[in-house]
Amino acid sequence: MENRPLKLSSLKGKIVAIDGPAGSGKSTTSKLIAARIGYTYLDTGAMYRALTYYALTNKIDLSDGEKLTKLAHILPIEFKTSEDVNRVFLNGVEVTDEIRRPDVTKNASEVAAHKGVREAMVRKQQEFGKHGSIVAEGRDTTTVVFPKADLKIYLNATVEQRAQRRLLDLMRMGITTTLEELQEDIKNRDHKDSSREHSPLMKAKDAVVVDTTNMTLEGQVDYIVNLIRTTFK
Repeated sequence: MENRPLKLSSLKGKIVAIDGPAGSGKSTTSKLIAARIGYTYLDTGAMYRALTYYALTNKIDLSDGEKLTKLAHILPIEFKTSEDVNRVFLNGVEVTDEIRRPDVTKNASEVAAHKGVREAMVRKQQEFGKHGSIVAEGRDTTTVVFPKADLKIYLNATVEQRAQRRLLDLMRMGITTTLEELQEDIKNRDHKDSSREHSPLMKAKDAVVVDTTNMTLEGQVDYIVNLIRTTFK
């Protein structure tokens, strides 16, 4: 996989939006694509995870939409890239690994389901994207956050493949679980994300569907970068 950033004048100021269900490869793929085309990577899901982590750490009731909405407006969430790693900071403290804990992953959908929370986060995300030249990913990025994105991509994969990827990620973090537990967790998250009242997960009509089930990570990145070349040539 070629690592040199693309140097296309036609790329300047564009927005590439990528969404899809949990474990479809959005985060890693989006980060690498951003590096390849010289864009900023916006991990919208990490923002909800950061809020969820804060709520769990401070024993805030996850069903209290009013309190969570107030926090969503005022909590300072920052992204910094260091050594090709997208690092997440909350209140100035790095929480990159903490927001990937299983308890955060399990509860993020409930936090994100609150209308006020989503409205606050969407405003922050749209502010990030005002000047373009970003690759944004999340579960409503192409339909709600950036409905007029220059290129929309919907990543998908089988539940089994998504659970296997998640298992490998957790093993690298030293977290023990089983493939069966992760498959059940992903099915539950899919249901919550697609059936929630506010900003449910859905495929935008003009999104390009990319099934990553049988793709390597390098293959996913190469495929989408070539798609970007073709779209913005």
